[in-house]
Parts: sequence; structure tokens; C-alpha cells
Amino acid sequence: MLYTHATIITINPAREIVLDGALLVRSNLIAAIGKTQALKKDYPQEEETDLTGRIIIPGLISTHVHTAQSLIRGAADDLELVSWLCERVWVLQGNYSEEDSKAAVQLSIAEMLKGGTTCFLESMFADRYNFDILCVAVQQSGIRGCLGKIVMDLAKYGDNPKWSMHPGLVETREMSLPGAVKMWEKWNGTANDRIRVWFAPRTPGGVSDELYKEMSALSRAHAIPITMHCAEVKADRAFFASVGHTPMTYCDEVGLLGPQTVLVHMVHLDDADIAKLAETNTHVAHCPTSNAKLASGICRVRDLQQAGVNVGLGTDGAPCNNSNDLMQEMKLAAIIHKAVSYDPTAVPAENVLEMATINGARALGLEGSIGSLEVGKKADFVAVDVWSVGMQPCFSPVSAVVYSATGRDVDVVVVDGKMLVKGGKLLTMDEGEIIAEAEKRSKEVVARAGLVEAVKGRWPIV
Repeated sequence: MLYTHATIITINPAREIVLDGALLVRSNLIAAIGKTQALKKDYPQEEETDLTGRIIIPGLISTHVHTAQSLIRGAADDLELVSWLCERVWVLQGNYSEEDSKAAVQLSIAEMLKGGTTCFLESMFADRYNFDILCVAVQQSGIRGCLGKIVMDLAKYGDNPKWSMHPGLVETREMSLPGAVKMWEKWNGTANDRIRVWFAPRTPGGVSDELYKEMSALSRAHAIPITMHCAEVKADRAFFASVGHTPMTYCDEVGLLGPQTVLVHMVHLDDADIAKLAETNTHVAHCPTSNAKLASGICRVRDLQQAGVNVGLGTDGAPCNNSNDLMQEMKLAAIIHKAVSYDPTAVPAENVLEMATINGARALGLEGSIGSLEVGKKADFVAVDVWSVGMQPCFSPVSAVVYSATGRDVDVVVVDGKMLVKGGKLLTMDEGEIIAEAEKRSKEVVARAGLVEAVKGRWPIV
């Protein structure tokens, strides 16, 4: 297939932008990139998709997502993190059935695909939800997924025993770690290598030192990557201090740091923590909307990047973001650091687009195959429609994508060479059926959890 007449933001090493560009896909790979006139001449018999008025970008890569949480979007607004977790989110998730999990996963994947996310890192999929359900949904939808299976053995948050998990989410070491290895053996590399299985341990305080060390040894032995929430709120920093550590000295001691690890949020760091991240080539997933909405703080992205730390971008979960739209996440990531630094040049649009593409690919260990549009790489890309009142005029393609576009402007999505979205419509999933199932099951979960009145908000509904 030859995709023609688009503006192509390649994010290749030279960061070239091709006007009136064309991209040739053969099987699941990019076979050629160049000017439309030249490629049409070289491949006159090739079937053509005209993308006039579109900007092609590499598929967006979300380095932190909770696919099971989309079913409780808007059910835990305006709460600080610990109350948000212990009194609302964990209670709801602890009442999920496997069918609820399936509805949530499909809703998340559908939203991500329609919004231009072609690859994601699931951060903590519980045994209760049935990991097979997640893998089958990725397999059938066509999206690319790095899927973290939860590892835990303690049912609390931080150093406060009152901050306990809902019983429905509690897992033992015997359930979680061997279960994660079993899922890695079953699913890793399947779906034409679109599925990768990761370890996803709970935040420090929710996992014993011994289990972290055991898991880290398995990670190194079998090349199983790790993703973990870390230093998200002040309570996390207090936990590390209570055991005589900073966030990164603790993570280093239990074997978590290294190029196979993505640490999420990373708001409460000191300079020595940042230096240790750079030294160990550990990656960071930045989630500005979640951190802002939960009043967790703001990640020191500029300092991390200046130290040489690779930073990707994530949306987090629907209850703390209310969206899986990485386009919107890019805009906030580009703006929020300007506000706190009083520097309008901080974290420019080009930097943010790198975070959502090639940096994300690097964090996932996939920069050799995705994250930029180059010959020989996987054909994962998105076409954004700029021919609309909200996108015109368009002087800088990168500015248009980062500051003006939302997921609703996505027109075409291709993953692994296969078109999954065309004209903004899903081709591999039944959107109407997904919405109806999610609407039905979300109400059942809230009722089962006894939170029908709590989720209604502050104003009377008449």
C-alpha cells in the first residue's frame, strides 16, 4: 500500500519533515519514504491511499496505562491519591468480574486506537482480571502491547497499615510472581511479536524486599522488563525515608534499576536520585495529567532530560485522567513545565513529540522497530486530519500535532502494516457493542461496590 500526499513527520535521526510525502508499506514494514511524485513513479502499480490534508506521525506510544480502569472513568474525581485508591478505585476494581475486565480492556484499546496510540505499556494487570483476556484483546484488535502482570505480596500502601488494598485485589507471592512468569512463557512474542509480557510490581511498600530481589533476578535471567509506580506522592518519599533510603537508593538496593526498567511518575526525586537514574539508564514515564489532577506534584522533566534520562509519556488510568488520549497528554506535557519554570522555551513541542514516540519506543526496548518512520521499521503510524477549523492555519506540523490536535482529529491508524482505523472508524472492533457493554457493566460494578451515590458528584441530579 502506498500512502500519498501527506506531510510526514519522520522523527528519523535528522528529524526530517517531508512535504507532499509518501510512505510505502510492504507486509508489516516501511519499504520506502519520499516525495509522492517520486514514489508514484517508482511504484506505479501500487494500490494508493490519498492522505491529502493529513500529517503522518509515528504511532504514539503510551508508557503508562491501566486498561482495566476505563470502566470507572469519572468515578473518583477530585480526591487525593490515597483516598482515591483506598476508598474508591481499589474498592471498585476489587468488585470486578472477568467479564467486567473484558469490557474495560476493550474500551481502553478502542479509545487508544481511535486516538492514535499504537503501542502501550499496561502497568499493573491484576490476576483477578484474567491476564489472558488482556492478551486476547490485544491480539484481536491489532494494537501493540507491552503487558505488565502484577507482582506483590503486601496488601498496603506505603508505611501506613490503614492504607490497605481491597481484599478482592490482594495477591500472594505464590500467586503473583509465578503467575507472571507463566504468562510470559505463554504470551511473550505472540501476535506477530505485538505482545510483550512484563513484570509490574506494586509500589514500594506493597512488595517485600525479598520479592523485589527475587523478581529482579528473574528479570535479568530471562530479559523480562519491569515497570513500577515510584515516588508519585509525598507518602512514597516518606516510606523510603522510613527504611533509610531515598527512592533510587532503595530501588538500586533491591535490583530494580537498569535499561529494562520503566519507573512511573517519579515526582519526588532529589538530585542524587536523578543522577542514579542516568547512571543506570533507567527510563521514566511522565504522566502530567494524572499528577496534576491528583495534586501529586510535577515531575522534574527538564532536570531528568538534562541529566540524560530517557523520558516517555503516559496517560495513566481513566479515573485519574478521564482519558486515554495521548494527544491531549502531549499538550499538557508541553505547557505545564513552562508554567512552573517561568520559561516558555522549556520542553518544546518537538521534545514532547519525541517523548510520545521514539523516547517511548526506547523505554520499551523497541526503538529498533518502532518510534520513528524509517525504511525497515515496522509500519506503525497515524494520519492526523488537519483540514478542520480547529487545525487551520497550519504553519508548523509539529506545533499543529502537539498544541492543536486531539485524538478526535485522528483519521487513519496503521499498526504492523494493517489499517486499524480508517476515516476515524475502528475496523477491527465493534465500537457500538463496546460502548454498550461498558455502559452496562460499569453500572453493575458501582452497584456491587456500594458506591452508587458516591460516584454521582457534588451537585444534585434530578
